[in-house]
Amino acid sequence: MEFSDIASVSGKGTLFKVIQPTRTGVILESLDEHKKKMVATMHNKVSILSEISIYTTDTEGAVPLEDVMRKIHKEFDGDTDLDKNSSPEELKAFLKFVLPDYDEGRVYVSDIKKVVSWYGQLVKQAPDALKEKKEEKKASKKATKKEEEEGE
Repeated sequence: MEFSDIASVSGKGTLFKVIQPTRTGVILESLDEHKKKMVATMHNKVSILSEISIYTTDTEGAVPLEDVMRKIHKEFDGDTDLDKNSSPEELKAFLKFVLPDYDEGRVYVSDIKKVVSWYGQLVKQAPDALKEKKEEKKASKKATKKEEEEGE
């Protein structure tokens, strides 16, 4: 499963797998063990995870959520030791560690709570989404090899 197949619905506590678009919305299935299906219409605020970014203060201005989630997974391997009840200071320190140049003025504690919650759900229910893509691995290996050759 990829980030483009996973959605969040405002007001719902869980993530959903996108099953199929309809004329008036989209059919979703919860990623949890209940596998409840729902039809999200234009009245629901549905966000596809691959389209979400986190504001930064660098020249790019934002980093895709997918990249942030993979970095969290690389650093913490499934256990951030945080949840929605963690203190605001802990949550901010966590995101600062993972994404040092995140925009503290535009990224709220509630946003960080969502990131932590979604990460926990992905680890349990869609761990394959957090794995580095094969194309990315090949590209990074080529870049590393090229850097080594230039350094010689």
